[in-house]
Order: sequence, then C-alpha cells, then structure tokens
Amino acid sequence: MTAHEPKDRFPAPRYRDTVLRPAFAGAKAHRGLMRQVDQAHLVMLAEQDIVPRDHARAILAAIEETDAALDLAELRDAGAHEDLFYLLEAELIARVGPEVGGCLHVGRSRNDLEATLFKLALKPALQQALSEMVDLCAALHSLAEREKATIVLAYTHGQPAQPTTLGHYLGSILECLLRHCDRMLAAYEVVDLCPLGAAAITTTGFPISRTRVAELLGFAAVQENSYGCIASVDYLTGCFSALKLALLDIGRLCQDLAFWCGFEVDQLRVSDGYVQVSSIMPQKRNPLALEHLRTMASLAAGQCETVISTVHNTPYADMVDAEAPTQQAGQAAFATFGRVMRLLVGVVEGLSVNPQSVARNIARSTATMTELADSLVRLEGVSFRTAHEITSRLARQMLEERLTMADLTVTLLGQVFEAEVGRPLRLQAAEVQRLTTPEHFVAVRDIFGGPGQSALSQSLAQYEDRLLQVRGQLDAYADAQARAEQKLAEAVAAL
Repeated sequence: MTAHEPKDRFPAPRYRDTVLRPAFAGAKAHRGLMRQVDQAHLVMLAEQDIVPRDHARAILAAIEETDAALDLAELRDAGAHEDLFYLLEAELIARVGPEVGGCLHVGRSRNDLEATLFKLALKPALQQALSEMVDLCAALHSLAEREKATIVLAYTHGQPAQPTTLGHYLGSILECLLRHCDRMLAAYEVVDLCPLGAAAITTTGFPISRTRVAELLGFAAVQENSYGCIASVDYLTGCFSALKLALLDIGRLCQDLAFWCGFEVDQLRVSDGYVQVSSIMPQKRNPLALEHLRTMASLAAGQCETVISTVHNTPYADMVDAEAPTQQAGQAAFATFGRVMRLLVGVVEGLSVNPQSVARNIARSTATMTELADSLVRLEGVSFRTAHEITSRLARQMLEERLTMADLTVTLLGQVFEAEVGRPLRLQAAEVQRLTTPEHFVAVRDIFGGPGQSALSQSLAQYEDRLLQVRGQLDAYADAQARAEQKLAEAVAAL
C-alpha cells in the first residue's frame, strides 16, 4: 500500500481495480435482465398491495428515466457505490425520493436477485448450446443416412478390427450426443427454477407471490427451499458438467476423424475448405480443422472445469465463488462450445470416404476373419472356439506371408481346417470368397443395433424422432419466454 492509496475509505483503489471494476463490467451486460426483474418484482408488490400503485407507477417511470440518462457504456465502475445495484438504486431514489424509491427492494435481497439474474442469463446460453448440439446431430444424421451402406474399417486398440459402415459409426456418435442433449435438458430444468423471493436466506414476512414473479420472468416454476435458492449452485455445476461431458466425446470423435484421415489409413477425407497446405512441403494436405477442433474442445472443456472447480469445497451459503467472475468464465465456455459446434458441422458436411483405401485396408488386415469363423460354426458344425483357432492360425499365416483376403483360397483354408479338425473342409471356393467379403460381413449383422441395412435404418429413424423431440423442447422454451415477456409487458402497462 503506497502513501497515496487510502485504506480507510471505500473503495480502496486496489479493491476497486481488482474486484469492483471487473464485476461492474460483467454486471453491465445484465442491465436488461435487471430491468425485467425490477419490473416483475414491482408488479407483484403492487398486485399484492405491498407497495401502493402510485408508488409503483412512479418507480416504473424513474426506471425508464434512469436508463435514458445513465450511459453505462461510459462508466468503468459504480463510483462511490459498491456495485451496479446500489448505483441504480441511488439513481432511482434521486428521482423519486427515498420513501418511494426505497420501496422497490421490499421482500428481496441481492442474494436472490443475483441468483435470478445468473439463471436468466444462463437460460438462453444453454438453449443456444442445445440448439448447436441439435444442428450437429442433424448434420451427423444426414451424413449417416447418405452413407449408411458405405463400408469403412473400424479400429480397436488402434488396430484394424472389423468392417462396418460409416452410417453405423456415425449412428454411434449420434446416439451418444443425443444422450448428451438429454443431460443438457435435465440441467436446463434446474436452471429454469426461479429463486427470487428467497431474499437473504429465509424469505420475508411480506406476503409476496413468488409464483407470480416466476411467471412474469418466464421460469417454469419456483425453486422451493429458500436456503437452497441462495446456497445451492448445482444449477451451475450441472450445466457445465453436461457441456464438459459432451465436449469429451466430441474430442474423441475428432481424434478418430484425424486418425482416419491420416495418410496410412486414408479412409476418410475432409473437404478442401477445411484443409491447409504446408508452407514448405507442397505435397502436404493437412486437415487442420480437426486439430483446431481438438484444441477448442479441450479449451472449452477446461473452461467448464474452471466453473465446476471454482465452487468445489465452498460453504453451502451465499458466496462470491459462484458469482460474477465464475459466471463470466461460464459465458466464455459457452462461446468456445459454440465455435466447436459450428466448425464441426462444417467438417461433417464435407466428409467423404475413400473406398479404394477402405478395400485395401480390409483386405490387408484380414478384417473379415470374424465372419469366416462364424460361418465355419454355422456351415461346418464346429464349435466357435475351434473356428476361432482355425481362422486365427489362418490370419497369422496370411499376415506373415503378406497375403490379403483376395489371396485366400479354399485350398489354403482347407489345409488349416483339416489340420485342426481332422477332416476335409466341405465349403466350396465360391462360398469361401463370398463369406469373406466386407459386404457380406455387414449384411448378416442385421440384428438390433447392428450395421445391417434394416437394423441401421430402424436406428436412424429413432434418432431422427429423438432429434425432433429435442427441437420441439427448444421451441417450447422459446414460446414460454415469449409469453412471459408479453405478460410482463401487459402487467407493466396495467400499472
């Protein structure tokens, strides 16, 4: 503390610069929401005969005058006042006097006021994130429908595993992201509960109507326990946990896409609009959009974790840990999340399969051996374990001799089969060739949840139905908010 920095008069310059000014900058963004809360609370006070209607009319007029006169964009802080709330209250009282202007705060506290503002700001942000998730799901669904019969090679443990279709793979991602939509919808239900009327902790002795305020502000219902209204922040942690979980799986998708686009695998291509060329190596085709997606998804997940971790091990009470700086970190997470969603939609819409590389990789890796083993069980009457041993020995021999599935002959299979079983193979050459194609591999896997045509079509239809349901829920949220704004406008006009 230097000599010219007073420590006995509020605000101390260092406190102003490090706490009050950053908080004021964030609060200015909520001015419109604060006006709505003031109006809704005032309407309720008048309707409940707690504040005289002539006082309510004077306060409404003073609010409009204050907004017209006060240029918040030019202000760095609240001056001699602690924050924007006290500044606005002082402006109000200056216009209509303390006996009238001082009525607005009856039955509420900054505790429940701030919690309400935070939730009001969170609702459209979460709706937007959900809308962007739905857009991504729609893009994935469209591509899955288009490529539901397009063969690709699935990998496990980083190694070639089995043939499937791109539609089946994308269906798995889509199904996962729809579950994330459900988590975000569940988080929204908690955000959509109104805490106003809890006051500091224990509500108030005035006969306020918490339900009426919630209705005018567009909340689905009132958050019941007043202590929880100002202490519980699971609305916040639940929201950003849902976002973070979605980002983790989106990051895994980006890792797969980058691997599949690699030169050695080369079964997937990103459209040229999302590819950059090396500054020195003219042959390089770098799908940098995937790398940016991976980075941004990690950044957004980290921003979500910042919010979650900030309220870890904090008191179960009203606290600054869940207030302005934390809320601002959350808004940054939403912004990065939106960038990820929009970029990924563009990448997905431009994806295409390289069928030559797919066919080569399946043949070289002998990835259809599982179906050959299954066919030996069905057609030769051997146990699965015996069939597995036969095809395992066959695969090892072929890989050692650098043979592909195109090189597999009935003679080669017959030798391994007879050595293991002790009798000749009954299958004919044409049958062996048919049984080892990737198309046959996929076609016979037509049970529920599989990549076969009927099963996958049924799955994709269900995913589309669920997408429509989520879109419908988003529309319902928007309609509810519009109706609330109309009710508030009518109630204000009635005063």
